[in-house]
Amino acid sequence: MLWLTAAAILVLGVLAAVWLGQDRLIFFPQPVVSTAHLPSRAQPLSIAGADGTRLAGWILPAGTGRAPAVVYFGGNAEEVSWTLADGRWPAGYALVALNYRGYGTSEGKPSAPDLLADGLAIFDAVAARDDVDGRQIVVFGRSLGTAVATHVAANRPAARVILVSPYDSLAAVGGRHYPFLPVSLLLRHRFAPADEAPRCSAPLLAIVAASDSIIPPAHSRALFDAWAGPKEWVVVPRAEHNTLGATREFWDAVRRGLSR
Repeated sequence: MLWLTAAAILVLGVLAAVWLGQDRLIFFPQPVVSTAHLPSRAQPLSIAGADGTRLAGWILPAGTGRAPAVVYFGGNAEEVSWTLADGRWPAGYALVALNYRGYGTSEGKPSAPDLLADGLAIFDAVAARDDVDGRQIVVFGRSLGTAVATHVAANRPAARVILVSPYDSLAAVGGRHYPFLPVSLLLRHRFAPADEAPRCSAPLLAIVAASDSIIPPAHSRALFDAWAGPKEWVVVPRAEHNTLGATREFWDAVRRGLSR
């Protein structure tokens, strides 16, 4: 019986470690190392989150009066200034991205409820700007951020949604990677965009890497199939999770999506 007791203690220890340490498995906050890579037109932007927490990022104005806007929600290890600085974004849109709580110079600590609520606060603040056409806001999410983008689309009048490497739920993806753990029971950060997709009527463009081993395409497809509005599915051959955004096919799809 001693070995059985030891085994039980070991299992409970592993489960406790996963429960307590899952923040470090899900969120990888990145600092702002430099802003020299940002275009000269980039303007610092600070928005109060749902509970008043200060979120910091940037807006790149379109420079054409009241313009449509792209509101970007990044991945779990992303400092968003680098995405804003990419020169392949099509012209004519204001680009907005704020770092998640605890990322960059944003205050606070990330959690699923806070990030989802912050997404709504960010959308509302951008829609209220004089230089943005609030009826023409495209919500853009990548990887972890596709859950935030989907939550916004389910609760706000987004004109279009672009999801890169989306997933059905964090529990489902985690269960695939850790089949020996009861992920659905241990998970405290309940990102489940497929549950909200049936309430999303905005047109969707989903861009997926064919060789994605982090979020396999089957998880992306489950969210796509649950989406209520018009939708387009684009698979980039030979691309992986972390190389998808560097491909010509990816940016061609983004430009097509925004041109509509």
